[in-house]
Amino acid sequence: MEERTALRELAQGGVLLTCRALRAGWPARSLTRALRAEGWGRLHAGAWLEPGRAVDLPARLRAVQLLTPRLVVSHRSAAALWRIETLAATGEAPLEFIDPALGFRGKAKGVRVRRMFLGPGDIASRYGLRVTSPVRTLTDLVRSLPRDDALVALESAVTYRRVDRVRRAPLAGLDAVAAALAPPSQGSARARRWLGLCDPRAGSPAETVARLRMADAGLRPESQVELFTPLGRRAVLDFLFRREGLAVEIEGYAYHGTREAHRRDVSRFNQVLQCPEVRSLLRFTAQDVFLESERMISEIWAALVALGR
Repeated sequence: MEERTALRELAQGGVLLTCRALRAGWPARSLTRALRAEGWGRLHAGAWLEPGRAVDLPARLRAVQLLTPRLVVSHRSAAALWRIETLAATGEAPLEFIDPALGFRGKAKGVRVRRMFLGPGDIASRYGLRVTSPVRTLTDLVRSLPRDDALVALESAVTYRRVDRVRRAPLAGLDAVAAALAPPSQGSARARRWLGLCDPRAGSPAETVARLRMADAGLRPESQVELFTPLGRRAVLDFLFRREGLAVEIEGYAYHGTREAHRRDVSRFNQVLQCPEVRSLLRFTAQDVFLESERMISEIWAALVALGR
């Protein structure tokens, strides 16, 4: 009996292509039986995941990229690999790629491929995958997403953030993104206007959206304001209407990281109320921001009026 190469030895990064096993001499019927017997999981048509590995985003992207090597991970999928926060997409988000050869015509369930040019500096490596660079990822997102989504991604990338419990350094500067948006292309003019709305000091997606909702309502508070209590303890406010003395804080462990971080936030709120500049404090959760923003704005306006705006 002819000795066959072990399936695990044929896998690439934990992903096995059926065509590779067949080229190595595995008969189709024997291959299917062996895959099922060993516990391989089907990732995609023609691609299987090694037993014991999690079906995570890198594995799913790797399967598609191995099947079509010229594809480059892009847009929201690239953002996830770089730990750039984005607003949750409606429904199940597709895996997103760019075909720089401009020739992709196929269709695959759960996969979206755009035919776009990529320069040499637009492609990087992440988790062994070919992926758009942080700057190119951001320019693609800002060109293609609605305003709130675009600003969330941009503000996440240009500052320190804790994403999925991992602290991540800034990935790009606003100047680099602006330069990449300079050449005329679809969506670039609108994207350049949105750059003026960016606040690199924002601390979370909820803070970004809260600021945008307030701006839409004609409210322009200071953001990330440093104050000190009478005992000299430092407090940084999400937002402050300095003239009225109204502080606005966006809280919620779902966006600030952990329940322990949430506990620290509550302690900080008590310190904030001791600062001489603060006469009143409003606290809103991330759910308030995303689901009940009209009520949030109404409460802010009511507080400002009561404080003598």
